[in-house]
This record gives sequence, structure tokens and C-alpha cells, in this order.
Amino acid sequence: MELGTQTTGMAGKTEHRSHFWKRFKKQKTLHLFVGLGMIFLLVFAYTPMFGILMAFKQYSISTGIKGIFTSEWVGLKHFDEFVNDYQFGMIVRNTLILSLLKVFFAFPAPILLAILLNEVKNVRFKRFVQTISYLPHFISWVVVVGIAFAFLSTDVGIVNKALLGLGFIDKPLDILTNPNYFWGLATGSAVWKEMGWWTIIFLAAIAGINPSLYEAAQIDGAGRLARIRHITFPGMKGTIVVVLILTIGSILGGGLVGSNFEQAFLFGNSINNPTSEIVQTYAFKVGLRDGRFSYAAAIDLIQSVISVVLIFSSNYIAKRSSGSSLF
Repeated sequence: MELGTQTTGMAGKTEHRSHFWKRFKKQKTLHLFVGLGMIFLLVFAYTPMFGILMAFKQYSISTGIKGIFTSEWVGLKHFDEFVNDYQFGMIVRNTLILSLLKVFFAFPAPILLAILLNEVKNVRFKRFVQTISYLPHFISWVVVVGIAFAFLSTDVGIVNKALLGLGFIDKPLDILTNPNYFWGLATGSAVWKEMGWWTIIFLAAIAGINPSLYEAAQIDGAGRLARIRHITFPGMKGTIVVVLILTIGSILGGGLVGSNFEQAFLFGNSINNPTSEIVQTYAFKVGLRDGRFSYAAAIDLIQSVISVVLIFSSNYIAKRSSGSSLF
């Protein structure tokens, strides 16, 4: 009896393996693509993580890759040095304020635009606005800064010339160099550049809502605002929560629209440095300009740890409060 049971079990396992390999051969093309993606992640995402060791060592570029493992262990020296740096308070303040401004203005902007576009009945106008709004996403920040210079420069800026010509100002506004204007300039340009792109995500969420719900609400006498409040918003809740979690997780980099580093590096200069210097540009400068790779690695590791904590915390809170989460 036991021998018969064992024989049946072995036959079942053999049949299962045979079925598995048959499916694998049928899907070999798909597995090939998955394998290439996994190799890409392994080489470019996981292998570079060995560089984290530099944050705890006195690494020198002259020692090459081998030096990551053989350099002198200094523990938390670089972390302590960063926290006690005289610029620490300024760059952390600038990073947080710039990121929070982007979250406050850039997160709701695509949601509102998606709702407005959904209410537009003219299909041609709707497509035109949608196309115009997401095209800036494909423009590099270098080009955006060039456009900003053409419009806002004190010498040749179109905006300054127009305001002077109309008599609204007596002298050109130094928007590109004045520290008081940097946060507004960075936030406004980021919203303009990325708002239309993220609107596509929220429009897709709205498209998944059953049209019969709107028809039933309209028959019951619900107005446009009531339909938005009771149908559109609840239908978008899952997408909004997921995007919000990703935004909070990447808040140190600018959240939804990102680009903190690009803007601070390209818009920043010696005059507006008190508000444009952020953690990312500081790490970039001390790492490449001064050759202090271990110190820069320590700064970036701090950011990475904070981001991981934020994304797990926001996911947990979202799951407990709304029932929707990223994982």
C-alpha cells in the first residue's frame, strides 16, 4: 500500500515537471525578455549597491574598485561630519521647503486638470489641451532653463521687456538670480513641465469608472459637482493613494515631479545659492569637485534610508486609513 502511494506521488511530480517544462518552452520568448530585465536590474541596480560600503570607509579614487573593499574602515565619521557641517541647516531647509512646495502644488494639479478635461465634451479641444499639457514633459531641463532665460532674463527677457514697456515696473526683475524668487521659479516650472504627464495617469483612472454611474446620478438629479464629488473622486481614490505614496517616498527628490537636483543645479548660481543649494547638489559638488566620494556616498545613503522609511510608513498609513496601498 505504501509502495503504491509512493509510486503515485513520484508519477505526479514527474507529470508536474513535464507540464512545467512544456509551458516554459511555449513561453520561452517571454522568459527571455524577463531574463534580460532581471540581468539589467542585477547589473545596474543591485551590483552598484556595493558602493554603499564607501560611506563607511576612507575611499580614494586612486585605489579603483578594489579600494571599496580594502580602504580603511571609519564607521560613521562621514555621517557625523555632514550633520555637523556649517551648511547642514541651510541645505536641509532648502531641500525640505522646495520638496514640500512641489508636493503642495504639483500633486493636486494633475488631479484637477484630469477632472476638468473629463468634463470637457468637445473631443477635439480635449485632445488639443491634453497634448499641449504633456508635451513639456519631453523637454529636457537644460532646454527649460534656456526658455526661462529667454523669458525672464533682466537683459533680453520678454517678460521684463513687456512689464517695462507697460509701465508696471521701473527696473527689470532679477527672477533668475534673486534668492527670494528661486523656490517659486522651481515649483512653477516643475508644475508646468510635469502636470500634463501625470494627468494621463489620472485620466486613465477616470476612464475605468462605469459610465452608468454617471447616468444614474444624472437621472437622480445630481449636478456636475455632485457627480465629481460622489463618483469621480471615489473612482480615482486608489490611483491617488498609490501616487501619493510614491510622492512621499521620493519627497527629498521633489516628489511627484522630481527634478530637485536638475533645477537646483541649472537654475542655481552664486547669488541665489542661499535658497538653491540642496542636499543633492551639495553631495554632487563635494563628491566630484572635491573628490570626496565616501562623504558624498554617506550623504546619499542618508537620503535613501529616509526615502525607504517614508514609503513604508506612508504605505502603512494609507492601508490603515483608506484600504488602498502600494503593497
